[in-house]
Amino acid sequence: MDRGPGWLYGGVTATMTEPLTAADRCDRCGAQAYVRVVLPVGELLFCAHHSREHAPKFAAMATHVQDETDRLLEEHGAGALR
Repeated sequence: MDRGPGWLYGGVTATMTEPLTAADRCDRCGAQAYVRVVLPVGELLFCAHHSREHAPKFAAMATHVQDETDRLLEEHGAGALR
């Protein structure tokens, strides 16, 4: 099973948006955000952990998901996705 970026979000499509930076923080815990969830009335930012935890909830209502969790492997190695 391919678990590349976006595998959690099924039919939700991603669009081009500005890249997330170290200044973008998770709305749940304050860690660096790697996922932007665009909703009809705004957006939420999540770290990789909280994006996995909340994916079933936001996938049904998100208009777009920008998933940059692949950067975790580049920046921190395989242990970062646990």
